[in-house]
Amino acid sequence: MYLRTISRRNKNGSTVRYVQLAHNERHPESGNAVAKVLHSFGREDQLDRDALKRLITSMNRYLGGDAELGSTAVEQGLEFVASRRLGGVWALDGLWRRLGIDVTLRGLLAGRRLDSDVERVLFALVANRALEPSSKLAATRWVAERAAVPGLDEVSDDACYRAMDWLLEVEDDLAERVYWATADLLNLEVDLLFFDTTSTYWETETADTCDGDGDQASVAFRDYGKSKDHRPDLPQIVIGMAVTRTGIPIRVWTWPGNTGDSALIRQVKDDLRAWKLSRVVWVADRGFASAKNRRYLQRAGGHYIIGEKLRGDSKEAAAALARQGRYRTVAGNLQVKEVVIDDGTMRDRFVICRNPDQAQRDKVVRDQLVAALSDAIDGTDRLDATKRATLAAGLKPGLRRFLRTTKTGLLRVDRAAVAAEAKLDGKFLLRTSDPTLTAEDVALGYKQLLEVERGWRDMKSTLDLRPVYHRLEDRIRAHVLLCWLALLLIRLAEDATDDTWRNLRHDLDLLHEGEFVGSNGRVLQRTTMTGRQQHILRVLDIADPPRFSQITPR
Repeated sequence: MYLRTISRRNKNGSTVRYVQLAHNERHPESGNAVAKVLHSFGREDQLDRDALKRLITSMNRYLGGDAELGSTAVEQGLEFVASRRLGGVWALDGLWRRLGIDVTLRGLLAGRRLDSDVERVLFALVANRALEPSSKLAATRWVAERAAVPGLDEVSDDACYRAMDWLLEVEDDLAERVYWATADLLNLEVDLLFFDTTSTYWETETADTCDGDGDQASVAFRDYGKSKDHRPDLPQIVIGMAVTRTGIPIRVWTWPGNTGDSALIRQVKDDLRAWKLSRVVWVADRGFASAKNRRYLQRAGGHYIIGEKLRGDSKEAAAALARQGRYRTVAGNLQVKEVVIDDGTMRDRFVICRNPDQAQRDKVVRDQLVAALSDAIDGTDRLDATKRATLAAGLKPGLRRFLRTTKTGLLRVDRAAVAAEAKLDGKFLLRTSDPTLTAEDVALGYKQLLEVERGWRDMKSTLDLRPVYHRLEDRIRAHVLLCWLALLLIRLAEDATDDTWRNLRHDLDLLHEGEFVGSNGRVLQRTTMTGRQQHILRVLDIADPPRFSQITPR
């Protein structure tokens, strides 16, 4: 860091010199040292040299030792008044800018009557979810007191809510532009696109009400439905997410809580149609395996890999499971067998997958269930028919699968059902429309659906998707979008560093920005960076934060 002067020639031929505080940074492309101006002191002929001397003297005292600083802090030294976390915010802001989200948001903001710092407010809310998730009101205190957000010293809760409302308005354009920026940055090839849904609930006694408006009735957003959190007693919403094979989330959707899974993937395909993606194979679980969905996913040259229910009523699936053939090992303990069903009108490829270790575990669990059922019905022959029926109805569903009732009303273990279940041990069934994928590609591609599950886990734990401190539909949708953007940034960081966000966040948050104030001015200075922090930023291709971010002499 050094003082430098620059000259500018006026039209009348005179020369004016300016004094600046600068330091050199390495240019990421050319590798040459480039001067970066930290502070401009103004024209040299108008410079208050005494103020500059006092600032230099006070900084020397501070660097000379704590005792010397403490003895003169009241008179003319610097007093350490505050410290904020800098490292995590700096890294996230660097990824935010590398994706061009700042430029995209400002471009979408052009011509609108909104504050110019809306982009900074949205970034602060996204960073808050990734670093210290809280309510929007608590996030305002986080910005003002705990985090050093570049370009934003403080924010009000009203500004947060206005920014969220605007974010929802530009959701479609933002999602598409962010995807293409991510694709360019990571050289993504979207050949497999994974889709799944989850739900999140509110701990409230009642669902939203449906208010009629003429002949058009509105739909309750927070409503009761099939809960994937095992809380059917609470109102919820349904959230969908599409990710790439490397786990990069490209978009999220939200629906009312009583929405079923079956038809959702068709809306998702329609929403992504305008993106003009290259050849895409959709990967989804058994909840989306209807014939209508399969045909819809094949439009415009698309294909699918979808899980099939082993115990469903599909004739094609039953025929595939009954077909003889040898398994072959493709990866670790995964075995596959391909079956083609051709009935003259349609041709479907099925891949039967088997895990020998899981098969052994399934056998142990089934043996335990059969033993528990035998104990439960032991001695029931002496009971009357009504008591036997009551006992059978009270059994758990896992036990009732293996129960049969004789013609005389006696309760027995259904050995045929046990034998049929044994044939399914360790297996799962896949259906695909793509004729070019090998059985191994289909099986391994479907197993990558776990990337969506990993995304849901991070959404609900690391980013604290729940509890949601909103009740209005638009605010809830905007909250989910903020969580998606936060998940996108931490996935990019994890992929680049090959480390977990938990570890990265811990190391980066040790980098703080200190505020020093004295009679001669105010200085913002970061702590000395560790080798680990420098390594993380270097891998993410983000420049180190300046040692002095602000120097304000009096």
